[in-house]
Amino acid sequence: MQVPNKPDNEQQRLADLKKLRILDTADEERFDRVTRLAKRLFDVPIAVVSLIDSDRQWFKSCFGIDVQETDRDVSFCGHTILDTQPMIVEDATLDERFSDNPAVLGDEGIRFYAGVPLVYHDHSVLGTLCISDTKPRQIDAEQIKDLIDLAKLVEQELATRVTATTDPLTEISNRRGFRTLGEKLLEYCRFGGFPVSVAYFDLDNFKQINDQYGHQFGDHTLQQFTQLLQRSFRESDLIARMGGDEFVVLMSGTTEVVANVAIERFAKSIRTFNSDVSNPYKIEFSVGVASSKVDHNTTLESLVHEADKRMLNVKNHP
Repeated sequence: MQVPNKPDNEQQRLADLKKLRILDTADEERFDRVTRLAKRLFDVPIAVVSLIDSDRQWFKSCFGIDVQETDRDVSFCGHTILDTQPMIVEDATLDERFSDNPAVLGDEGIRFYAGVPLVYHDHSVLGTLCISDTKPRQIDAEQIKDLIDLAKLVEQELATRVTATTDPLTEISNRRGFRTLGEKLLEYCRFGGFPVSVAYFDLDNFKQINDQYGHQFGDHTLQQFTQLLQRSFRESDLIARMGGDEFVVLMSGTTEVVANVAIERFAKSIRTFNSDVSNPYKIEFSVGVASSKVDHNTTLESLVHEADKRMLNVKNHP
């Protein structure tokens, strides 16, 4: 096994990482949504945002691995941060750097790895966005480009530490984040020939809640609604707040029939919530669904517009 070297600017890199105060922090949706999308987009069991500390790699976001950190010496990502270009390992058993790595040994060991360095302020590589699989595989130039695009989203979050693509109140994607990640999911469906469904939600009587009980109650209602959406839909579904009291859920690989089943499950959770929680009001909503087999004429904007139009029709004709 080849232990990764240290970058030439290791001390500056570690100082930059420390300044972010991100190590050993709680999970954050703004990172999880990227790894979730990467896992689905590339159809891999493992997707990780890995940050390389002095003697460990720590996972800010991780799907498919049950640990929060590993030794830096055995990390693939420790090698990836030595350059600013992606590192691709199609079969780790054939790569002398990793063939006897503990993470590779055994039937369930890592075989495929693709990692993109996360560059902070143009000089420090703090970690990687990486995907891996337990079987050998190849990745083409377009897929590498997609992975780089996703890594740019992580870099943006690291560089700003602000919610450029996240709604600060609900901590889910905002309109901008939805547009960015939604286009990627649409590409995935287009490439695989999968259907897609968009559900557009609008809270009923939300203005009355704000006017009668105050904005604090209104904000809490939006947070409760978000949590119920997250519990009812799949982890791979993209949930976003489009503004005000409007939300959208993009469900890749989902027909209108299946989408309506998911919406009914959500409606049931709302009814249960209203009966169990002692709010002075009930949470109610209107929803419209637009579904399509994705081809070159399908656009995210047209799907959202159609779902919004159907939602308004439901709201105006209850």
